[in-house]
Amino acid sequence: MTSKSNLKAQCAGNDNAITICDISNNNSKTVNLFNLLGSSAITGGIWIDNLKTGGLNTSTGVLNVQSIRNSGVFTYTYMVNNGGCVDSSIVTVTVGGYTGVTSSNVTVCGDDNNFNLFQAFDGNFLRPQFGGVWSDNDGTGALSGNYFDATKVPYEQIYSFTYTIPAIGTCSQQSATVFVRTKKPAIPGSPLDLLLCNTDDLSLYKNLDLDTRLFGQDAGGIWTESGTGQLSGILDTTIDVQDIYNRFGAGTYTFTYTVIPESPVCIRKTAVFTIIIEDLLDFTGSTLVVNSDICEDDLPIATYQAVLRRGVMSIPNGSYLVSYNVTSGTSINSYTTLALFSSGVLNFIVNKTSIANATDYTVSVSNIVKENSLRLCINIIGSITDVLHVNPIPKINIGTLKVIAACKGFDIPVEISGNTNLSDGNYTIVYGLSGTNTIANQTATINVVSGVGSFLIPSNILPNIGNTTLSITRITNVLTGCTNAVTLTKGFDIKPLPDVAALKVNIPSICKRASVTVNLTGLGTLTNINVVYNISGANVLTNISVDLVVTSGNTSFTIPASSFNTVGTNVFTITSLVDNTNGCQAVVLNATANFSVFDLPVTPASNSFSVCKVDNPTIGDLIPSGNQFQWFDSPTSTTPLAPTILLISGTYYVKEVNSITGCQSSLTMINVVVNEVAKPTLNPNGEKFCGIDNPTLQELTNNVTYSDQLIWYDASISGNEIASTELIKEGVKYYGFNYSSSKSCFSEVLEVTASLANCDIVGDIFIPDGFSPNNDGINDTFRIKNIPFIYPDFSLEIFNRYGNLMFKGDENKPEWDGANSDYKVGIEGAAPNGVYFYVIKFNKGSLAPKQGKLYLNR
Repeated sequence: MTSKSNLKAQCAGNDNAITICDISNNNSKTVNLFNLLGSSAITGGIWIDNLKTGGLNTSTGVLNVQSIRNSGVFTYTYMVNNGGCVDSSIVTVTVGGYTGVTSSNVTVCGDDNNFNLFQAFDGNFLRPQFGGVWSDNDGTGALSGNYFDATKVPYEQIYSFTYTIPAIGTCSQQSATVFVRTKKPAIPGSPLDLLLCNTDDLSLYKNLDLDTRLFGQDAGGIWTESGTGQLSGILDTTIDVQDIYNRFGAGTYTFTYTVIPESPVCIRKTAVFTIIIEDLLDFTGSTLVVNSDICEDDLPIATYQAVLRRGVMSIPNGSYLVSYNVTSGTSINSYTTLALFSSGVLNFIVNKTSIANATDYTVSVSNIVKENSLRLCINIIGSITDVLHVNPIPKINIGTLKVIAACKGFDIPVEISGNTNLSDGNYTIVYGLSGTNTIANQTATINVVSGVGSFLIPSNILPNIGNTTLSITRITNVLTGCTNAVTLTKGFDIKPLPDVAALKVNIPSICKRASVTVNLTGLGTLTNINVVYNISGANVLTNISVDLVVTSGNTSFTIPASSFNTVGTNVFTITSLVDNTNGCQAVVLNATANFSVFDLPVTPASNSFSVCKVDNPTIGDLIPSGNQFQWFDSPTSTTPLAPTILLISGTYYVKEVNSITGCQSSLTMINVVVNEVAKPTLNPNGEKFCGIDNPTLQELTNNVTYSDQLIWYDASISGNEIASTELIKEGVKYYGFNYSSSKSCFSEVLEVTASLANCDIVGDIFIPDGFSPNNDGINDTFRIKNIPFIYPDFSLEIFNRYGNLMFKGDENKPEWDGANSDYKVGIEGAAPNGVYFYVIKFNKGSLAPKQGKLYLNR
């Protein structure tokens, strides 16, 4: 213990403080706070436990620190009011942490999900303080506060948890570790109850092993039961469900499995297996009568009694839950009522909540089960239904009364529709006429379909043109007898018929799948009409209606191209013509016309077209060709392309046109590819060679840039191909084409004139000093080898000893055959043996001419 004081000359002594860390020391039970107040403190005062720790004797000032259940800082006040001295002092006590002493053998059952870890402390020692923190040393995830959920970890293992109280003041942190072993709980397993209907095959359960109805249970448990006598002893686990039903009938039967745990910390557990058997009820053939059909004005006072009579199967007397539906249109209302079945008859009152309007209500029983049944059997209900008719009184006062057409000499059709409640069926009406035509108490029958009914006013009671008023006074439903008074009127005019005696029809012939224009004339003063027509013959249309505006007695309309897919003769006939201004139908005369539908040319057959650009292909080269075929560059173009137009890569369209009918085929699309092969290019100085090297055409090829295959010809048009091994000739023109085998096309021509004078030899050349022109094939001419290649511009002159010019040569005439020269007139024949002189001019660079002599010896 440590203490400190704040000295004051007062009768309550001085404030002071003390720290107590060793809580378990017996001295901590009797800490005298009065002694900490100093010598100035007088006795007889009272002590106040400011934080109500509960460890202070307020009379003596003795503090039992072990009674304080938490670590912390606490204050205690000493107050004196004696002999005129009123004073107080405060003693501050810092209490360190104390975590107790843990038990050495702590076990918990594996099914305990709320084990208080403070139970793991040894009760023979001071209890640990509150306010510490528990930690899960093994990371089980099963710790919540000071509670351990043993169900979350494997049992028969030891887990450690540490209780820690943090340091306070000069008192260090305290901790204690609890080791808990989990024990295997008794596991009775999970029962799978047996819920049966008597129609199930109970023989499947004649030797039912109760152990098979449990899952996950410990072995060695004991089965017990009451009431059936199926178990003969504690080792018996087999029962006969068939026998139970045969002896006791439908009912609930239970069997209990008890397991004793291995560890005394666990309790014994039981599982109850239940067998429930119910009897199936068969209501097949049962009938239902709901009384009775009414008219809607009886709804406020009506009740509806349902009587259900069983079918061929016996139904036990008793209370039953009857589920039934009251259905009207898409509205379904479901109800369940408890009713008594007696002697095969069940009565119940139909809930009238949903029966509020005039319509048909289907009352159908959906299920009947005994009261308190688990519904293990799906009772056979069948169709138990009846229809309750709440018939409307017919209401048409705010309906629509429409006179379809009122033309003199015709029965006048009248239509009742709109805002009425008329269901499909037959009705009788009572009506009268007033105005230009007058009559009373006429009766007509109308048939209503989908809310619309109609009747005819006979023409014989409408003899006069002019305004007439129709008045309906009563309507009655023939089937239900429900009737209602009516006040519904409609005025109408009796109108004259239109005159179309001069009507004529004109229709031109057309091509197949083209629209046709129908022209009508002779319509007099009509301005707006409806025509109904038929087409017969090659193409058939029936009862086609069209509204037309008439101008000056004429009008026209178009029949779509989709109507004419068959070639041949057609007959157009008008079957009805109505004046839309008054709705009257005319008597149509001369209302037919014939026209033809011509066939279309066959759609041209064509394939994709691939050509070479170098051939300058045109539209005229496309197939098919001929005057009947027209080519276009788009599917919407109407201007044919001229045959001379050059082709480009793209899409073209062709059709055939019949020159007589003008009918055109459909377009055929083809793809045109104009293949262009790049023209070869000669590399700089690629045409120059040295004749000494005997260059071939392949070497010229090597001096050309091309993309595919280079082929040489001896002419640009209709030439002959030259082999790549052929020697190049001086001054000859060669024609090269780049050829693409994938496109089967040539490029534009590359013209090359070859030169063999591109020699880089520098220095003397060999000049023979004689020759023997005796025609023996050996040394017959004076020839300076390679001079044309090395010095292509050279000149050679040979003189005799008299200075006469005998021969003058150059690249084109490089050799002397020893004949007298044409340069000396009068000298003919062979030159004689002897010495001759030559002069060579090289004409290249700064080389000087060369002179020498040679010897001619035949």
